[in-house]
Amino acid sequence: MQQTSGWSAMNKAQIAILGVALAAGGLAFMMLQSGEPPKVETAAAPPPVSTDDVLIAAGNLEFGSTLDATNVRWQAWPNTVPLQGVIRKSSTPNAIEEFKGAVVRGQFLQNEPIRTDRLVKGPTSNFMSTLVSSGKRAVAINIDASGATSAGGFILPNDRVDIIRTYRDEETAKTGQGEAFISQTIMQNVKVLAIGPNVQTENGKAVVVGTNATLELEPRQAEYIILAQRTGQLSLVLRSLTDALQNGPTTDNADDQQSDKSMMIVRFGVPAALRAK
Repeated sequence: MQQTSGWSAMNKAQIAILGVALAAGGLAFMMLQSGEPPKVETAAAPPPVSTDDVLIAAGNLEFGSTLDATNVRWQAWPNTVPLQGVIRKSSTPNAIEEFKGAVVRGQFLQNEPIRTDRLVKGPTSNFMSTLVSSGKRAVAINIDASGATSAGGFILPNDRVDIIRTYRDEETAKTGQGEAFISQTIMQNVKVLAIGPNVQTENGKAVVVGTNATLELEPRQAEYIILAQRTGQLSLVLRSLTDALQNGPTTDNADDQQSDKSMMIVRFGVPAALRAK
């Protein structure tokens, strides 16, 4: 009798636990059916960036380069980035063909957008007149083909130079002291447009060593340099690249003298510096 009563008590306990579990499961099921499923929030995708193809330089384009299909290409560019004066495919879809043969009046680095204000295209685009700045003149002077009067031949188009005039001192010769020459800087910070027939460089080097240099000068300076070439020998002295940040060329002559008024006189092969009175 005692064993029967023990099993009976255990069965009652198990039945009670099972009932509680069933009740809890039923309640959970009812709550799930009656309630809304939880919402899963997802991040909204950003709107696509509006772009337009812009014509850019496929490689470095030097001063005087000519555009063709090999040195320019299209590049997608965000419309949110404002660019003025560039060539867009949406407005000029055939720009590569239309600007073929245009001359660069400046310089473009690789992947830099091509700007129309630095291009010249037309029937005279292959001539020097397109490379001369407004109001300036292109003047050619004779130089030594070996580079003796042009910094050993290292002067290239677009460099800045000083011009030195060397001439015979007639007054000294009249006194019977022998040959004497005066060397004087007559112009400073002059831009070189071309060396010989070349207005550009190839891989950073001059293609051909020329016998003349074409300089960019003011009209009055052009007159002075032509006269100076008739009365003496002109030599070009290469300036530092940082000097290009200065203003245009200056002239050292009797009408417009600069602070440096010294002259170098050579007598019997011995140079001597003199200061003008």
